Amino acid sequence: MKVLLIKDVKSLGKAGEVKEVKDGYGQNFLIKKGFAKHATAEILAEHEENQKRAAQELADEIASLKDLAKKLDKLEIVITKNVGQNGHLFGSITKDEVAQALLEQHNIEIDKKHITDKVAIKTVGEHDLDLKLGHAIHATLHVDVVGE
Repeated sequence: MKVLLIKDVKSLGKAGEVKEVKDGYGQNFLIKKGFAKHATAEILAEHEENQKRAAQELADEIASLKDLAKKLDKLEIVITKNVGQNGHLFGSITKDEVAQALLEQHNIEIDKKHITDKVAIKTVGEHDLDLKLGHAIHATLHVDVVGE
């Protein structure tokens, strides 16, 4: 009997593969436990269509992320923060503040987890932040910190 694996099965194969197995093993274990489906023409055609749709969605997502990266590279946000007597900020600029300022000033919503700089912004001036958008796509956001 031929089965289409839905999940990875140790010692048999990975999800998406079509395997020839004994009838009892296929019916009583793989199909019953939800590891596989009987490999009929309809099931295989449906699986192929799902693979094509997933590839198209991935391509669309990568294209939109590249457009966002181009847009972010050109933008600059301004953040105003209280400054002490020595010229340093009270506290530091957080990832939340950067994401909120980007949303308020340019109406672009970005998750704070995409901001990857390890050094906190603690001084007034211009800073460049690296944004990791996913699928190996990076952008640079220019942040201008103004003292109050």
